[in-house]
Amino acid sequence: MQREPDGGTRARTAAHYATLADHYDTNWTHSESFLSWMADEIVSVLGLGPADRLADVGSGTGLFARRIAASGQVALPVVCIDPSAAMLAQIPTGPELLPVEASAERLAGLDGGSVPGPAGGPFDAILVKEAIHHVAPHDRPSVLAGLADRLALGGRLLVVMLPTRIDYPLFDAALSLFTALQPDPEAIAAGLRDAGLEVSLTYHQTELRIPRERYLAMVADRYMSLLSEFDDATLAAGVEEIATAHPEDVYAFNDRFAFVLGTRTERR
Repeated sequence: MQREPDGGTRARTAAHYATLADHYDTNWTHSESFLSWMADEIVSVLGLGPADRLADVGSGTGLFARRIAASGQVALPVVCIDPSAAMLAQIPTGPELLPVEASAERLAGLDGGSVPGPAGGPFDAILVKEAIHHVAPHDRPSVLAGLADRLALGGRLLVVMLPTRIDYPLFDAALSLFTALQPDPEAIAAGLRDAGLEVSLTYHQTELRIPRERYLAMVADRYMSLLSEFDDATLAAGVEEIATAHPEDVYAFNDRFAFVLGTRTERR
């Protein structure tokens, strides 16, 4: 979901991930090259080193955390924070990853709660990959400030997100809704500056190549949380719209991400 996650919207988001959890990773088994590319970009932009304590906020099943942990460029365990118990249950057991059921809001101290022990920080690096849109718009500045407060001196907070317009082969209604709901990376950068961090905003792009039937199945499976906004009939019609507009055997398109990096240079 990419709008204010209160009430029914929060419940739909939770239900979406609970339904998707046990086969979430299979949507990406076609593209180990993409997963490796993204993990490498994250390691590079965060400037991770073997002693860095990392929290992956909105980690889901740990798709990227497990690859970052395996890189040797981070201290273990990587703390995987997510509000979905079903998604966290898919994380492989072992000393490399520490699953923690909590929201970004809780880690930021917004809801009166806290994340106990070392899972609450301080961290040398915090990653929020394609999860900031799940935070209610009116809460985003406070969440960004709260996450910034979980950084050690010299710590980095990286928000990886899609821009407000994407090149995905989706149906028109989905593309329009995405643009309407997706936060602007410039606004996230401003929020990090307001939190007292030094900020840079860069864009990183790679090409995805997904077999037609695989991609259509992913859309039908609501692989993007945005697609949970559409009922079954509307989604089925959308899949047909995509299939008609894109008869090619392989869908090739650019996946472009904003990397918003904030660095704590002063004590608070």
